[in-house]
Amino acid sequence: MENRAYFENWVTARAPSYYGKEAIAAAIEQAQRERQQDLAYQYLAKLDGQIIGRVNLTAVTRPYFNKAVLGYRIGERFGGRGYATRVVALLLEEAFGPLDLWRLEATRPQTLGSVAVMQRNGFHQYGRSEKAMLFQDAWSDLLYFERRKEDTGTRKKPSDCSIERAPLP
Repeated sequence: MENRAYFENWVTARAPSYYGKEAIAAAIEQAQRERQQDLAYQYLAKLDGQIIGRVNLTAVTRPYFNKAVLGYRIGERFGGRGYATRVVALLLEEAFGPLDLWRLEATRPQTLGSVAVMQRNGFHQYGRSEKAMLFQDAWSDLLYFERRKEDTGTRKKPSDCSIERAPLP
């Protein structure tokens, strides 16, 4: 709730019912099913035990491709301090290690912070869509990034943050 208005600057606002206990329980159950079915993986980003954001892999595609789509959010008061870069680096270890994925994709609006997080973690831009997204009555360009398991260049910033699987019932 603390970051609801902040996140809605970047993503479509969710209905008020999304934030109720029943909806949260349903979302946790769905995340558990998706993990069990190898469709998606969600992790909480934590700093000294406090949740500071979330990082996830969605649209897991196997066999042949062994890829997923990377997404992340960091709370407003933790932005600009390298935590997004670090949690993405930690997720790369999980994705290319235990999950045995070969490729990650990410689509980002053309913002300096998002581009920097991708570049610091060895992603490279492979495409761009002009006026691809209508959000808050304005058209935005989207940038497409990828990172393959064998790519080098991941640069980790030291930090005390960590990721862990989102709590499941």
